[in-house]
Amino acid sequence: MIQIKPQSQSPYSPHPILNLSFRIFFSGGAIFAIIVMLLWGFILLGMTNIDAEKIDPIYWHAHEMLYGYAMAIIAGFLLTAVKTWTGIMMPYGYHLGVIFGSWMLARLAWIGLGLGLGFGSSLTWLIVAIVFDFLFMVMTAWAIIKAVIAVKQYKQLGIVSKLMLLTIGNGLCYWGIFNEEHNYVRIGVYLGLYLVMGIVLTIGRRVVPFFIERGLSVAGEHEVHVKNSKIIDGISLGSFLIFVIADIFYPNPYLISISAGIVALVNIVRLLGWYHKKLWEKPLLWSLFIAFLGMCFSFILFALQPWLAFNHSLAVHALAISGVGMMTVAMMARVSLGHTGRNIHSPPKTIAFIFTLMGFAFIFRVIMPLITNDYYLVWVVLGQVSWIACFTLFCISYLAILSSKRKDGLFG
Repeated sequence: MIQIKPQSQSPYSPHPILNLSFRIFFSGGAIFAIIVMLLWGFILLGMTNIDAEKIDPIYWHAHEMLYGYAMAIIAGFLLTAVKTWTGIMMPYGYHLGVIFGSWMLARLAWIGLGLGLGFGSSLTWLIVAIVFDFLFMVMTAWAIIKAVIAVKQYKQLGIVSKLMLLTIGNGLCYWGIFNEEHNYVRIGVYLGLYLVMGIVLTIGRRVVPFFIERGLSVAGEHEVHVKNSKIIDGISLGSFLIFVIADIFYPNPYLISISAGIVALVNIVRLLGWYHKKLWEKPLLWSLFIAFLGMCFSFILFALQPWLAFNHSLAVHALAISGVGMMTVAMMARVSLGHTGRNIHSPPKTIAFIFTLMGFAFIFRVIMPLITNDYYLVWVVLGQVSWIACFTLFCISYLAILSSKRKDGLFG
């Protein structure tokens, strides 16, 4: 890591929650995860005045889960991690507040769309959303680009390219809504999902082995080392890219099944290389393992779906709940402790319950409809309740941690 000379003057932030991006974005993202799922429940039951002709309610839900919630957590993680990778201070204080404020104003506009609020037309809400959404995404990408180029860590540009493609995917959603072309919205939503999964797989490949080694190793007594493989990385990336192209643009059942099956297989092999029996003793570790296992199961569903003819959305939701839901919650729980100077070996006592509730969301939203579709709406509602309960407990357990000063007195 390149060492940067310390600043002559300590950074200033008006409140600890604006010290580093993970604090404000994890907090805002977790609260938004509750709000957006509650609102989706009301929309699903026909209890809002959403303009269904202008925006398909299903795409409203998908957009805000991906470009709303997931993007907040990705921004919070990357704007923190890049500081560690490059040694360059990332946005904090009022600068960070502007980036977060743009994200929040875009989300408020999408909430207005979902509720179908009377003041202003849906076009007005969309204009507000698009302006602040793109401000948020461009400012986030630019902060990362500047740091990466400054220290010539060009290998990190792969992450930046995914952020730029996410901006394009978001743009396709807006373009499709403005022109009432649902196919553009569909492409934008699925592109968003798979790009988020690409970021999750990339970051996960880097940090999950590190977390496992740090979480299980005892200095001088018991060192744990887990395996990684560049060959597996290459096969995973290549097969995943083929799967994305096939599922979005060229839905050939053979191509989808083969590519999805390979993604599942190589990541199962990867998981076996990361496995250690002691990880089941630590929720901060088994949650990451279960999240990756859930993603592998999701790709198995994608491989089987063309032949067993169950609803494609079950595979999509399996990937979203494991990769977006469980993985982000597990990452937030671990990062929030480490970067606030707290002991990662002593997480909040509620931590296992938080992850278990997300597991129930997966069971109700994916597994139960596969077993019996007779009570589909019941399973969906129970999945929503589990999701909301998970993030409510996360907020109760972590908002105080995220909004208070580090115990060691350092800025961060």
